[in-house]
Amino acid sequence: MKIALGADHGGFALKEIIKSHLEKKGFEILDKGAFSTESVDYPTYAKSVAKSILEKEADFGILICGTGIGISIAANRFKGIRAALCSNTTMAKLTREHNDANILALGARMTGDILALEIVDEFLRTQFEGGRHSTRIEAIEL
Repeated sequence: MKIALGADHGGFALKEIIKSHLEKKGFEILDKGAFSTESVDYPTYAKSVAKSILEKEADFGILICGTGIGISIAANRFKGIRAALCSNTTMAKLTREHNDANILALGARMTGDILALEIVDEFLRTQFEGGRHSTRIEAIEL
């Protein structure tokens, strides 16, 4: 499975932790930046990861900024992207099961590193349930 990662300067450190964690688990990583803590604009990275999903370069994406709010809003501007800001493992599980989220958004200043890794793992191991949820996903795309 290939995962596209993207973060602004506020999410850079957590992106690097997640990248290492996923590589150790055997995931292929497409690192879209940022590559330092130098100030950058989060929409750039949201767009890059969203395009990676839409163009089938990656199976899922993970986006990180300080709160996770701005970067998730920016990603959700793209038709076919369902970026979900999750602050616990239950949210990660349910957004995959019910919303078929294809991008996980995290707030580096809101979520500790250990919890963030647990959220990532739950998001990536959970499958979409389909069924009644498929109709709802279709309605979002109108």
